[in-house]
Amino acid sequence: MTSAFIFLEPKVLIGALGLLGVIAIIFAETGLFFGFFLPGDSLLFTAGFFASQGYISLGWLLVGTFIAAVVGDSVGYTFGRKVGPAIFKRENSILFDKKHITRAQEFYEKHGKKTIILARFIPIVRTFAPIVAGIGNMNYKTFISFNVIGAFMWTWAMLLLGFGLGAIIPNPDRYIIPVIIIIVLVSAAPALREIFKQAAKKWRE
Repeated sequence: MTSAFIFLEPKVLIGALGLLGVIAIIFAETGLFFGFFLPGDSLLFTAGFFASQGYISLGWLLVGTFIAAVVGDSVGYTFGRKVGPAIFKRENSILFDKKHITRAQEFYEKHGKKTIILARFIPIVRTFAPIVAGIGNMNYKTFISFNVIGAFMWTWAMLLLGFGLGAIIPNPDRYIIPVIIIIVLVSAAPALREIFKQAAKKWRE
């Protein structure tokens, strides 16, 4: 086996990342504006898959990632509420692009409060939706309610999907990479659809 593929081995990945690493990444993707590029969906699915093979505890994953997702969104909300409109005065950089905030705002305007739940399943939007909720001064009791529900649905769904498939598929190791690719594509579908929609709109103009 070549060195490139050694890092795809479950024991190597879990040994390098570990439970605390998974939890930290979930927190960073949901709570820090520069965490939008992190692989939340595929990471949760893969962690669930590894748990089905006995490399990591499913129970600790379910509890730890759920708490990380709730705390992460709360941090994002607090950041948005404190920074507010001043965030739009920031210059674009590698770690920050105002268009992500604008996109999250448009999504929020379309779906309302349930955005906090729906955004969990959409990369990039899930990072900036709580920030937008903070900027818009959403009532915190309302926010935390949707936050908890969304965090539970997202983390447990992705983890249990990975765990379930890993437990029922014979020789699951051979399927993990294709399934992760599918998860990534499905997660990216809303973003790709929006990109094509905006491109088509500009072309018609």
